[in-house]
Amino acid sequence: MNPQSLPSNDCNCIENVIKTYSNMVYRLAFSHTRNNSDADDIFQEVFLRYIKNNPEFNEEEHRKAWLIRVTINCCKKMYVSAWKNKIVPLEDNNSIHAVEFESEEENSLHYELMKLPVKYRTIIHLFYYENYSAEEIGNILNQKPSAVRMTLTRARRKLKEILKEEDYNVYEEISQHERTDKSVTGTCE
Repeated sequence: MNPQSLPSNDCNCIENVIKTYSNMVYRLAFSHTRNNSDADDIFQEVFLRYIKNNPEFNEEEHRKAWLIRVTINCCKKMYVSAWKNKIVPLEDNNSIHAVEFESEEENSLHYELMKLPVKYRTIIHLFYYENYSAEEIGNILNQKPSAVRMTLTRARRKLKEILKEEDYNVYEEISQHERTDKSVTGTCE
């Protein structure tokens, strides 16, 4: 469907929806795929489905939930596609830094979140980045709220382990550098 065939009001509405939700859809797709190209494909597919289906919503929250659900479904569909299973990526997963946040701390946290399995990343993303409650996430993912809360608890625990492991390694490297610096300069504290 090309933009000229739509009435101008529909084009403006679709353009506003894309501007409003593009960041959310892309970040959710990227958190699933860990790859810019796949996230771009999913982003296009989600908004193509939105334009094609032209769904009616009573509230803006329903539109947001619909876009999240379609994004997750597109991600799942991509993982099971025969084409995806037969390709070999040309790049390594250094594209994790492709989504930039406002602060270095947020970028670092995002990098650590990418180490979590997809089911944990999805729930963390919806809970912390999109500010959904466990009940709302349950409705979106077709899960019981108690299952969402349990998955969120497990995700937090797993993230805590990852962060502890990273902090330990950083502390160990700093200690080793301090010992090396002291032996070279001959200073003691």
